[in-house]
Amino acid sequence: MVLVTGGTGFIGGHLLRKLCRRGVRVRCLTRAQPAGAPRGKTSRTADLPAGVETAPADWSTGQGIEAALAGVDTVIHLAGVTKALGRSEYYTGNARATETLARLLAGRAVRFVHVSSLAAMGPSAEGAPLEEDATPHPVSDYGKSKLEAELRAAHWRPDAVIVRPPVVYGPGDTDVFQIFKSIAAGVVLEISGPERWFSAIYVEDLAEGLIAAAEAPQAEGRAYFLAHPKLVSWSELAAVAGRIMGRRPRVVRIPPALAYAAAWCAERWSRFTRRPGILSRDKVAEARCAAWTCDTRRAARELGFEASTALETGLALTLAWYKEAGWIRY
Repeated sequence: MVLVTGGTGFIGGHLLRKLCRRGVRVRCLTRAQPAGAPRGKTSRTADLPAGVETAPADWSTGQGIEAALAGVDTVIHLAGVTKALGRSEYYTGNARATETLARLLAGRAVRFVHVSSLAAMGPSAEGAPLEEDATPHPVSDYGKSKLEAELRAAHWRPDAVIVRPPVVYGPGDTDVFQIFKSIAAGVVLEISGPERWFSAIYVEDLAEGLIAAAEAPQAEGRAYFLAHPKLVSWSELAAVAGRIMGRRPRVVRIPPALAYAAAWCAERWSRFTRRPGILSRDKVAEARCAAWTCDTRRAARELGFEASTALETGLALTLAWYKEAGWIRY
């Protein structure tokens, strides 16, 4: 039995479907409904694959997690906070929640795969992708909270497998989607400066990599970057997506000061509406870095995993999904 946290999210949904196709028994940890809430599936759990068990739990108290672990031999921890109204929400949703789970797993004969992020390690030097044992230097509250989550996971479970994905794209994603939506409208927004590079992975490949990390005996206590080995520039991403959609978007370069000002306004609007958005000063700080790249050779060597979906193939599949779902038109 595999327990997946964050199974109602973008990556989690793809992972659950892949596990189910393999005939694996799967349980999905879900948020406990508040007292007095109507019974039945929520709109998010209604989309879970047939046969997936659900186990309601409260991350703040840990209530329900012990019961969810009954009969489980593998835990893949995807749940986390990627957008927040303030710094404390990142640490509560990432570091503290991970510690709650890892503490309950201490001493159990369970494989624990903790899904972190390249953001926990920080940006790379141009032309020098990061290796897993590099000194961490996160530049955002999100990255710092993910690093703290790694440390707490390793404290309670030294044999935890740490997986650090970079940019993840694919059907159902709502973050990188904003870039594709802009390209479909004929505009590409870039922060002024030199060409910037990043590592990326198609979501179906990432799901395969997570399963490999859960199954490989030699992965205990190890950290892995899961990404396609070919590095990508933001201009290449825009060009490939534009070509698929039949667009030739106009590039608009924004001075850093203006980007920070727009992010400040976006943060204030998010706090007013109580809905965190993708744009923040932290995200601008990350976007200004010259490179977010990682070395994938350890995963290939120890897990036998190599992401096989090339950028153009992955983007074609992703954009076709957005078009069919009515998210973009081209």
